[in-house]
Amino acid sequence: MPCQVYINGKFYDQQDARISVFDHGLLYGDGVFEGLRSYGGKVFRLERHLDRLWDSARAILLEIPMSRDEMGQAINESLANNAIEDGYIRALVTRGAGTLGLDPNRTSDPQVVIIAQNIALYPDEFYENGLEIITVSVVRNHPEALNPRIKSLNYLNNILAKIEGLRAGCVEALMLNHRGEVAECTADNIFLVSDSALLTPSVDAGILEGITRDAVIELAKQAGIEVREQTLSKHDVYTADECFLTGTAAEVVPVVKVDSRRIGDGKPGPITGDLKDRFHRLARS
Repeated sequence: MPCQVYINGKFYDQQDARISVFDHGLLYGDGVFEGLRSYGGKVFRLERHLDRLWDSARAILLEIPMSRDEMGQAINESLANNAIEDGYIRALVTRGAGTLGLDPNRTSDPQVVIIAQNIALYPDEFYENGLEIITVSVVRNHPEALNPRIKSLNYLNNILAKIEGLRAGCVEALMLNHRGEVAECTADNIFLVSDSALLTPSVDAGILEGITRDAVIELAKQAGIEVREQTLSKHDVYTADECFLTGTAAEVVPVVKVDSRRIGDGKPGPITGDLKDRFHRLARS
């Protein structure tokens, strides 16, 4: 269904929403973005997303041409103008139009674009029966080259991993870091359950500190579940009792096979199910 797209303070019909072909966001992936979810017309953890957007922009020396309050208002207006209750919002900021060269000093007018649409990332059967994923050969960006905590418009690292996973028949794929440790999936964070404890890679593994990831960690601690952010190997994944992924679009989705190896009994586990239900209640509260 066509939507109304926000660009620099105005709304445009989807077919009329345009930015310059000389924008460095298009030419070089020079910009940042956030993906947000709304439930009942309310954005989930809006302030946390704005924090991360501003941190990403600061990390690449990009000045966002509006205040945080103005950005939050524009996001809410995008939901209202598109009559979206439960949906997905993509807010992005580009470096602006410039020359055919890398120099960011030769750009002007950073572009703020907000797109709000309904979304269903995975069919219901994946939440009921679980995903099968594979470990791909594409290594997660080295944090000293491009820190994965920056949500930049250049997602080629993730896209190449996604392509490898799709060619193997999997809609999601697990990425390792430069040390061969478990990092994250192409668009989601990963959790394991082992001996009733919840395990997940720490940010030192070179991962994006997901908003949904943090919410699930909080919910697990409230439920009295031991949570450990630590170094994980593929061996830890293969021998886990349960496995699940978290993400803004995916929410909480169970994984029942990794690299053709059955996880636990091959069915979504009880702790996964409990945390999925707790997250749904939190998001809609």
